[in-house]
Amino acid sequence: MIRRRTVSLLVTMMKMMVLLDLNCVWTLPAPSHVSMDSVDMRHVLKWRPLEAPCDTAILYSVQFQGEFELIVLNGSWVDAHECQQTPLTHCDLTFALGSDSDYSLHVRAQCGSLLSPWSQLSPAFNRRDTAVLAAPQMAVTAVGDALQVSFDRLPLTAIVMVTVWQKGGDLKPTVYRMPAEQTVLSVAALQEGEVYCVRAHTIIEPQLHSSSTDTQCVSITGPDAAWRKPTAVAVTVILTAGLLFAVFWSVLHCHPQSCQQYFHKEPLPLSLQTDWDIHIPLSPKETEHCEQIHVVPSV
Repeated sequence: MIRRRTVSLLVTMMKMMVLLDLNCVWTLPAPSHVSMDSVDMRHVLKWRPLEAPCDTAILYSVQFQGEFELIVLNGSWVDAHECQQTPLTHCDLTFALGSDSDYSLHVRAQCGSLLSPWSQLSPAFNRRDTAVLAAPQMAVTAVGDALQVSFDRLPLTAIVMVTVWQKGGDLKPTVYRMPAEQTVLSVAALQEGEVYCVRAHTIIEPQLHSSSTDTQCVSITGPDAAWRKPTAVAVTVILTAGLLFAVFWSVLHCHPQSCQQYFHKEPLPLSLQTDWDIHIPLSPKETEHCEQIHVVPSV
């Protein structure tokens, strides 16, 4: 009887020690509000910061499990290398989620040697379910008789549909299909002097389309436009420099007599001369008429 009580007591103490150990290990709460923000095929896992007392900074770690890890690697989880023990509350998994399969994702917190339970994203995420696909950033330039349509920050695995048409022309628009890795589309052999317009949008799978870009129109200047403008500028500069040189050389090497012949000095007008000679006209004096008087002496 005593042995049974002793064994029962030992079992109870062992259970209490295990519970104490578990409580020591799982003292941190799991991160909450785990969500995926996916825009333009850029996938960012987010969660709320942990509100728990900690003497050091709370760090977070993220793991993922796709179809390959589930089937081939016997259900193992893979560390997201850029999101291990990070103080940030988000993790960019764009390059980690490299296939169109369903991915399970989870995150946990760490405070010193204390670890929280894993908090899993629900439901699993597939990169084809990106929430928003914005219009691509497009720039159109004319190079000779060709158009160069360039794009910036295209989503991964996207296809760009580029529509080109002649403004005011009778021809139907031409649609070009370009993979996102190409980033630049060149449309050659266009008519010189005509205006061509371009519009584009991106697609990922048949069901996901972005909005279209604003229409951009450019004029085709021709194959010789690349040297025509620089040549005109160079000729103008040379002629102007030659004319200025001729004027300065003439002024410096001009003989005084020749200079007086070519550069005749006009006299100043009277209104600008400082030595004024003022003549005031006077009215002529009236002439006096004198009559001779004969005086006869009296007798």
